[in-house]
Amino acid sequence: MNASAPFSNDRYDEEAYAEADGVELSRVHISRTFTGDLEGESAAELMIAKSEGGGGYLGHDRIAGTLAGKTGTFVFQHTGLMGPDGVTNTGTIVPGTGTGDLEGISGEGTMLADDDGNHTLTLTYELP
Repeated sequence: MNASAPFSNDRYDEEAYAEADGVELSRVHISRTFTGDLEGESAAELMIAKSEGGGGYLGHDRIAGTLAGKTGTFVFQHTGLMGPDGVTNTGTIVPGTGTGDLEGISGEGTMLADDDGNHTLTLTYELP
């Protein structure tokens, strides 16, 4: 099954923990609200590396909400790179993290922003 869920970042707190030779490492705490095929919210932690030439991140969102009429939680692990060749993003539902009606969920997807700054989670997933 496929799902598309626009989201807003309601809280975005970034804390740098190391900087040297033009590269900054930071940790970001994010709270998000999802609409569309997935109605709910998440708490996220991201680790970011950035420089003038680009950057990368890895993160986990613990998503709680309703997907295809089923309510529960799951963890979405995602990573992205930004550089001269553009932006890449991939993500996977962490096996064994589904709860409630979403127990056993599996799949993959992306978390991307368009040129206007609108963010969307897209998922291709399966439920038992």
